[in-house]
Amino acid sequence: MVVMNGLRVYVNPAVADARCGLGVFYSRRADGPYYRWCDEQGLGQWRCSRVPASHWTLKALCVASWTAMPAALQVRLGEHYLE
Repeated sequence: MVVMNGLRVYVNPAVADARCGLGVFYSRRADGPYYRWCDEQGLGQWRCSRVPASHWTLKALCVASWTAMPAALQVRLGEHYLE
């Protein structure tokens, strides 16, 4: 398991994404930008895009458990937030 200082991963349980269903996660490290993570084809190939905070309500997000995330997403997060 990779633990990165200041990394938070979130889900929005109230909204299902049209392309990804419920398999959407958001991440942010320290005071950095937010990223949206989605496995668009259901093959474990997680892609991210930067999301302006003004596009959604932060109150809607809930902290996700690291162990509840797919293993492939954990690997991608480790690659993305390489120290």
